[in-house]
Amino acid sequence: MSRTPSPAEALSDFEKSDFTHFGRTRTIYRRGHGPAVIIIAEMPGITPKVLRFAREVSDIGCTAVLPSLFGVDGLDPDNAGPAELGKMVASLVPICISSEFTTLASGKSSPVVSWLRALAAHEHTRCGGPGVGAIGMCFTGGFALAMATDERLLAPVVAQPSLPVRPIHAFAGNIDISPEELETVKGRCAKGLQVLGVRFKGDRFSPPQRFEFLRKQLGDAFVAIELDDSSAGPSPIPPHSPLTEHLIDEPGQPTRQALDDVLDLFRRRLLTESI
Repeated sequence: MSRTPSPAEALSDFEKSDFTHFGRTRTIYRRGHGPAVIIIAEMPGITPKVLRFAREVSDIGCTAVLPSLFGVDGLDPDNAGPAELGKMVASLVPICISSEFTTLASGKSSPVVSWLRALAAHEHTRCGGPGVGAIGMCFTGGFALAMATDERLLAPVVAQPSLPVRPIHAFAGNIDISPEELETVKGRCAKGLQVLGVRFKGDRFSPPQRFEFLRKQLGDAFVAIELDDSSAGPSPIPPHSPLTEHLIDEPGQPTRQALDDVLDLFRRRLLTESI
């Protein structure tokens, strides 16, 4: 059996640096050249499967940019030892109560989105091109939508958005974006912006009402990819992450087609078109 790469080895083909905005400094990982795509990892953080997705983005001619918001960068949670898992859990617990992340409230954008917008603007200046792409996943799924208030963001992808976390069915249709910012995004959609969404149909963490809400608000500008749970790759957790954890990277597989559709959006908006 092959040895599991260490976190440092998993990140060895990524350039590491820092980015600071309003006094908040975070680690950034980059790979590739061309227009930037901000990849906002799901919990538990920048895992090898998220890095695999980032390599796909860089391989089409974009710069994959991964901000470290939580977790242990590069750690494979499926093969981590007790000490590593303890460190990972310790890094995640404060996030759930952090003022930077709006986990329970509906109709609000998490404050960390302002930092992410600043990062996107910085990377646009650094990398060039017509604009920037962004993808949020699960806990960060709605962040890419809220970032789209900035005209430089041309290719937002909302992957299995799980916030706000509410046990009450009545709140299942809400997503973590303020009404004012949503109106701005709707205005951009009316002018040609497209928002792509990806989820499994049976995902309880990202209920179908979320995508119904986006269809109602954004109309035809919201393109939803909803996959049957049976198309998910084997995993100890139920179908949830079609582009990473549950991806079956084989031609003809629905999850691989979903990944190709995401990459095609980045190609069209960042490499061949502009809005």
